[in-house]
Amino acid sequence: MRLTLIPLMLGTLVVAGCQITSPTVHPDAIAENDSTMLGLISELLGDWDLTDEEGTRHHAATFAMTAGGSAVRETMFPGEAHEMTNLYHMDGGDLVITHYCTVGNQPRMVASKAVETDDGTVFHFELESVSNLRESHDHYMGDMTLTIHKSGGLRQDWRSYDRDGVLTDPMVFMLSRTN
Repeated sequence: MRLTLIPLMLGTLVVAGCQITSPTVHPDAIAENDSTMLGLISELLGDWDLTDEEGTRHHAATFAMTAGGSAVRETMFPGEAHEMTNLYHMDGGDLVITHYCTVGNQPRMVASKAVETDDGTVFHFELESVSNLRESHDHYMGDMTLTIHKSGGLRQDWRSYDRDGVLTDPMVFMLSRTN
């Protein structure tokens, strides 16, 4: 299949059925998502730090809107050798996260609802599928609980499946907003 770029008036291009316009977020796309779970994720836009065991703060994540406001991109550990990307988007009534891992696979996890607790809003993402899983990969992410704290903090509990299909103990990231 050959992709054709067709220049249109006012600088708009059409690429294989996708309309590409300026890189700004479309207000109508944001308005449509405000009432969905993605609207809650879009409130995380900006930079986030974590504090290590020695008390040193590190830039841990950046959240940004992408795809005309239809997805949120989280870059974990930006600029580091272990940088990873997560894309959050809606699929019908489900919130989906695809985790682009440094080991080279891409687990897709789904949360069907947001649960309000005393601590804040909790999303529990469970594995739906994983692409590019190879024999050499000793694990893949398969479960993530995201808690948006009422106090303004963010907690991510990441669990992976090992080679035997056993879900591991969580790696916990406690993040605080830097801006």
